[in-house]
Amino acid sequence: MKKKSIFLFAATATLYFNNAYAQETPQDSAKVSSIDQIVITGNSNPKKKIESSTAISTFSAKEIQKQNPISAAALLQRVPGFAVETSGGEVGNNLFARGIPSAGAYEFVQVQEDGLPVFEDGALQFANADNFFRVDNTVSRLEALRGGSGSIYANNSPGGLINFISKEGTNDFKGAAKLETGTYGLMRTDLNLGGALVKDKLFFNIGGFYRTDDGIRKTGFKANNGGQIRMNLKYVFDKGYAKVYYKKLDDRNTFFLPIPLVQNGNDLKGFSGFDPNYGTYSYRAISQLNIPQAGGGFFSRNLEDGIHPKVDVLGAEFKYDLGNNFSVLNKTRYTDINMSYTGIFPAGGPKTGSEFAKNNGISGNTYQYSLVSNGAIVNPAYVQELGFWAIDKQMNNFVNDLQFNYKFDQGNVTAGFYKSNWKSHQYWNWSNILATATDRPQLLNLVDTSLNPSDTGYSKTYNGVTAMTFLQRDTQTQGSLNDLYVNLDYNITDALSVNGGLRYSHDYYKGNFANTTTSNLNNSGLTTDGTHSFATTTADDHMSVLGNKFTYWNYTIDKVSFTLAANYKINRENAVYARFSNGFRSPNEEAYYNYFSNPNPDKPLKSVLTNQLEVGYKYYSRTFDVTVIPFYSTLKNLSFTDIFSNGKSENTFANTENYGVELEGYARLFNHIVEVTFNGTIQNPKYKDLEAGSLLEGNVVRRMPKFYFNIAPAVNITKSWRAYVSMNYYGKRFQDELNVQTLPSFTEFGAGMSYQLGKIRFAVDGTNIFNTIGITEGDPRAGSPTGDGIIMARPIMGAAARASITLDF
Repeated sequence: MKKKSIFLFAATATLYFNNAYAQETPQDSAKVSSIDQIVITGNSNPKKKIESSTAISTFSAKEIQKQNPISAAALLQRVPGFAVETSGGEVGNNLFARGIPSAGAYEFVQVQEDGLPVFEDGALQFANADNFFRVDNTVSRLEALRGGSGSIYANNSPGGLINFISKEGTNDFKGAAKLETGTYGLMRTDLNLGGALVKDKLFFNIGGFYRTDDGIRKTGFKANNGGQIRMNLKYVFDKGYAKVYYKKLDDRNTFFLPIPLVQNGNDLKGFSGFDPNYGTYSYRAISQLNIPQAGGGFFSRNLEDGIHPKVDVLGAEFKYDLGNNFSVLNKTRYTDINMSYTGIFPAGGPKTGSEFAKNNGISGNTYQYSLVSNGAIVNPAYVQELGFWAIDKQMNNFVNDLQFNYKFDQGNVTAGFYKSNWKSHQYWNWSNILATATDRPQLLNLVDTSLNPSDTGYSKTYNGVTAMTFLQRDTQTQGSLNDLYVNLDYNITDALSVNGGLRYSHDYYKGNFANTTTSNLNNSGLTTDGTHSFATTTADDHMSVLGNKFTYWNYTIDKVSFTLAANYKINRENAVYARFSNGFRSPNEEAYYNYFSNPNPDKPLKSVLTNQLEVGYKYYSRTFDVTVIPFYSTLKNLSFTDIFSNGKSENTFANTENYGVELEGYARLFNHIVEVTFNGTIQNPKYKDLEAGSLLEGNVVRRMPKFYFNIAPAVNITKSWRAYVSMNYYGKRFQDELNVQTLPSFTEFGAGMSYQLGKIRFAVDGTNIFNTIGITEGDPRAGSPTGDGIIMARPIMGAAARASITLDF
């Protein structure tokens, strides 16, 4: 492992300096000054960044290209205030905004494309927003807003808005083609084309990517395979424009989950037989599942399909000048998603062979393990029970945002009506399997040799399955959102402006779920091996069976969100602002299910209420960009829901308080020879104001670092040759609310270089080049942790390198 890290670092360093004084071309490495940057996210009208009373970070297409993020989550690590976990792979990652705790996903922010949500709720079960979006060359820029006016311009977004803005065609025909390869079997091609079909009138842009790779963690199959295409057509007329667009995403991605590690305080090392940087339980030898069902038929699943969304998006945008300083803007979109989701979720941690046998009713030394593949008898040191979780989701979302704007001499007023209907129908079928506790696991059978093969309970497995379809769910959830909003920008003087916004949400949620019973296959007439009945195994003892009885529920939300802010522009380069905002997050999907499936809920179902106060200082010049934003936030009725390995769920309720400061900077030094980007967050999120005697009072909010930052210095060795190093520090956290298990701090390094030869760009990028073992989460599905020793945790990916060639034309 160390040799591989050294090799990657050496290769990177060699490429840095091999042609340091090669042909020079006009410099393009300097970031466009933020003095003149225009932002639209969280604002009623486009305005200069320094005049916007929001905490917002921006990334142009060129800046995204330089970073070459391996996933959308990796790009969002560059935004202060966002604590991002990237260890899940290319998709399925988690983002926590300003210390707001949750079970994961994008629960308190909204991910948008061109100002409308990728899907209305970005934290539906097994449907993280980044499952349905990919960063490619069709992205013109990213605007990431924290807190502030997020709750005025979108639903369930008190933590912020993440808006990916698409490229559009211009009169000049432009294109980019990119070919990329990597150390993990990566082959990827990107293409984007844009131009005018009718000069000054009709413009187009079309692009997308296709990618296949083996995964940085070794799965034994294609871990990622698929791509997307995005296109838009825009017609400009005298008083406005009309635009239509379409997106098709069809991609397969492996989702990586906790693996065993050995922890001793802040020291982490690999578990015997398991490579912490490249190992995974998601492996080819356990990838197939085919089991009979208690209700008849068979259920089959292939782990190689992973997270497989098929997404179709059709949208339109229309803007028209009504005259007399009035204009209308309407955005509409229909999204259809059909996703199969298959993943390996560890059911607890590794156990010795004797311990697992004893827990399953085999006392003494009468247990015997064998490989399912060939029947060979083995004596594994440790075994691991793994959840083979299969979920199917059919989702759709129609959204329309109608907005009127009136401009007057000293500002503007925007009023709008937002309508969104969404639906999610999901089916779960979960089983447990038994495997060796190694990073190339093999399926195991377990029998009790004190019994005869024909005796009841002789086997504890069925072809490696310990619990066949122990959980089924068939649920539907629907949302109907009807929101009115108004926003005022008023310039008191040329330097002083104020902003106020109000949003009234009348939202209606309803759903149903099928009740289940349990059964077995003892009297089914089926056999386990062609000879013995299912009475000889315990694997089918608690099979779930869907019934024809349904539970129906509904829930209504009537809430008002508001924000007030002021911005004072000291001079062209300096500004200060202050903002107070009040917002909410409706209960998430699992909270609805858990509440309405409980005949005697102990707490009322409530929305999460948020209050945030922030002040900020911004300095933008041709040499430096600096923002310093202290903030304070409180949350009430916070519910973060975990789903355990046995299929049960638990809502934990709490109030939290957080105060901190976000830092962001960019420096261009020595005539742009040296560039340094920096972002960091210091915070202190804690549980507070709980019931008397609560064990959580004053504890640090789980999975939240008090300090994390990213710094990336770069050197423009010549006008064509550029090299960079990045350092990502993630501070100490606690896995659980009780603050029992520590997740140690870690530092991840990356490095890269690029060479511009005319219109051709050559680049190499290395990630985690020193093979740091950095864990982003423990195992939230295992219940209360125990601290040191053998733990289950999800580390970041091991060292990897990518090389690319990009042609701009």
